[in-house]
Amino acid sequence: MAVLHQFARRLERLGALDSVAAPVARAVGRVVRPRPVRNLLSGTNLGHPLHPVLTDLPIGAWTMSVLLDTVGGRSAEPAADLLVAAGIATAVPTAATGLNDWSDTYGEARRVGLVHAGANVTALTLYVASLLARRAGNRRFGKALGMVGFGALLAGGYLGGHLAYVKAVNVNHTAFEDHPAEWTPVIADSELREGEHRRVLAADTPVLLCREAGDVLALGSTCSHMGGPLDEGKIDDGCVTCPWHGSTFALADGHIVRGPATTPQPSYETRVRDGQIEVRARQ
Repeated sequence: MAVLHQFARRLERLGALDSVAAPVARAVGRVVRPRPVRNLLSGTNLGHPLHPVLTDLPIGAWTMSVLLDTVGGRSAEPAADLLVAAGIATAVPTAATGLNDWSDTYGEARRVGLVHAGANVTALTLYVASLLARRAGNRRFGKALGMVGFGALLAGGYLGGHLAYVKAVNVNHTAFEDHPAEWTPVIADSELREGEHRRVLAADTPVLLCREAGDVLALGSTCSHMGGPLDEGKIDDGCVTCPWHGSTFALADGHIVRGPATTPQPSYETRVRDGQIEVRARQ
C-alpha cells in the first residue's frame, strides 16, 4: 500500500498534467454551470455528494461479473453478461457526477483526479469491448477484457479514495469547527453599519456577519464545499455566494440555494448586548 500511496503522491507533483487538466476542467465547468444541472450532479438536495453513492453501482456490478466469470461456469454466463451491461449503464451517470466534482478541484487534487478519471474511462472502454466480444461469441476474449478492465477500475478506485481521504475533496469543510453554543461577543455594534459585512472570530471560528434591514445575520465564513472564504463572496438578495465555486447560501439560516455545496452553512443566532454583537450556534 505504501507503494500505491507514493505513486499517488508523485501524481500530485506531476505538473505536466496541468496542460490537459486545466482546459478540460474549464470545459466541464461551462457545461455544469446552470443551477439545475449543478444541483443535480452535485447532490445538493441529497445532503452529501452524489458521486460516491453512484460509484457503488458499476463497481458492484463489475466485481460480481468478474466473480461469475471466474467461478460461475456456463450456467452463470447470462448473469455475468447482464452485470457487465449494468455496470456500463451506471458508469455513465457516475462519470458525469465525478466530472462535476472534479471541475472544482485545482493543483494536486486536480492532477490526481485527471488520472482517476482516465483509469475509470479505460475501465468503461474495456467493459464495452468485453460486452461486444461476448455478444459476438468470443467469450474467452470478452472475459479477458473484463479482467483487464477490472484492474483499471481498482486503480481508479484507489485514486478516488486518495482524493476523498487524503486530499479531502468534497468533504464538509466546517465539520470540525468549534461553533460556540453560548453567547459570544465578536465585534462592537457600532463597527457594523447597514449593508456592511465582515469576517469575525467566535471561539476561533470564522463567522460572516452582515447587517441587512437593521438585522444582524451570521453564518460560518468557511464554505462547507471546499473551504472558500464567504466573507470575500457576493452578497445579494439575502444570500451569499462563495467566490471559489459559486455555492450560494441563504444568510437567514444557511440553507443551500445553489450547489455545488451539499452541506448547509453553520448558522448563528445574533443579539446586541452592552454595545457588543454576540453570536451563538443556531440549534
